[in-house]
Amino acid sequence: MSYSLNEIEALCKCAARGSGLSWGLAEEAARATRWLVSYGLPGPEMLAALLELNDRQLVSDVAPESLSGVWFAPLGRMSPIVAGAAMSDSAARISEGESIVMQNLTQPLLVVPFAASVARQRKCRVMIAWDDVGMSTDGYTLSMQGNPRTYTTQHTHTLICSVGAAIINPLPTAFRGHLDTDSWACLSEFAGRTYAPATAQSRASGAGADLDNND
Repeated sequence: MSYSLNEIEALCKCAARGSGLSWGLAEEAARATRWLVSYGLPGPEMLAALLELNDRQLVSDVAPESLSGVWFAPLGRMSPIVAGAAMSDSAARISEGESIVMQNLTQPLLVVPFAASVARQRKCRVMIAWDDVGMSTDGYTLSMQGNPRTYTTQHTHTLICSVGAAIINPLPTAFRGHLDTDSWACLSEFAGRTYAPATAQSRASGAGADLDNND
């Protein structure tokens, strides 16, 4: 089905929070997902798979253990949301020519919006590469090179983020996204964890159905 970018962002934010992420990281996840959808990429589907994999996992287990040298997570797989947020904080290092290298990253496509954030902050172009994929962004446009079938790989051994790539044949942008029913249902289930259960008092004060409705 087709959904607006606002609808997708709102659902992804609640879903990420429902999976156990802080509201701050949930907002980061939602913005990243929306950015991917705006270029016709399957951000929500990848977020749904990520949330299922890391459901209620401690953030410290899937976060970079150190931001010096090669980044890796204690659990042996790194979250692209947590790593991406840390990469945004390392924007100056990237723009000054230092490459960020991540190992054993889950759903690597979800890192790309964070690279775009770095590009916008530092007014530079950023290249993100893994396997045989290369993506270039200046924060406002995105180009892709490599095998399209590997864009959506669920795991990569090594991802490198560096500065200086050219933007060639940028992707068109979109204002709506198409999600499969399974991914929408998965995200909705996670989002449902954030909803407060109805009580007799809340219903009486106007939440939910009218107690006097006999239709």
